Amino acid sequence: MSKSSVVMDASAILAWMNNENGSEQVAELLLKGAAVSTVNVTEVMAKQSETGVSSSKTMSYLGLVGIEMMDFNTEDALIAADLRQHTRSYGLSLGDRACLALGIRLQLPVVTADRAWADLVLGVEAKRPEWSGLEIVLIR
Repeated sequence: MSKSSVVMDASAILAWMNNENGSEQVAELLLKGAAVSTVNVTEVMAKQSETGVSSSKTMSYLGLVGIEMMDFNTEDALIAADLRQHTRSYGLSLGDRACLALGIRLQLPVVTADRAWADLVLGVEAKRPEWSGLEIVLIR
């Protein structure tokens, strides 16, 4: 089982790494322990590489701060696929749904900088009790 207290979306990690609005809140949450899906790690590495930071350097940095990298597994894939129907109108990507799926699987709050998530009401819309307790934390 995870030792983390939250699941981080790529947008939250990037805000923290780039010292953007909300980075202080992410830093506080990282101290309590954070998990991230390997799908979102890929997003972070890709974005950082656009600014000249190598993937290996990004991975090292994430490891040094203790972010728990969780493999995107079959259960996550099933949840993410089911989420597609309920998040399509919000424009959520596979990476977004991977983050939500991990939060649902681990029963942990998900942290994001993506304001589109503020309107998600998955438990009511989807009538899935396991989704209804999902807490979404916006950092800005």
